[in-house]
Amino acid sequence: MKFDISSNLRISPEDISGLFTMEGVNRELRPLIRMTVPRAWAGKPIAEWPTGRVLFSSWILLFGVLPVDRHTFFFQRIHPQQGFVEASSSLANAVWRHQREITWSGAFCRVKDTLEFQPRLPFLGRVLAPVYRFVFRHRHQVLRSHYDVGDG
Repeated sequence: MKFDISSNLRISPEDISGLFTMEGVNRELRPLIRMTVPRAWAGKPIAEWPTGRVLFSSWILLFGVLPVDRHTFFFQRIHPQQGFVEASSSLANAVWRHQREITWSGAFCRVKDTLEFQPRLPFLGRVLAPVYRFVFRHRHQVLRSHYDVGDG
């Protein structure tokens, strides 16, 4: 299953680093979800994370407290000004491919998230697809609110 969502943000290339931290990820997800992160990775910008290997596993906590999935991080590509391609997996999903593309135009950037996932149990796709769409719409609403912008 696959979908994408995008937003225009009023942000400078110098300030884009906020989109490349686990703190930034959790800000986008709050209050719906919080992802745990080992201390060694918590303060390290995602742009500095290595690619091509499993990095760590993270608990996905519903409302910040209830474990609902265990996500294993694996990045194929990371570029601090252009985005990333994450090709991870979780207990619920054999495939979790999250691509964030960033394109620039003057004082704005366009952030496009494309999510492709394959649940381990096929019937879960019908349940998880609307949940994931809701979560990513929420993430972009938070981004637009935080970075003072218009249409998505």
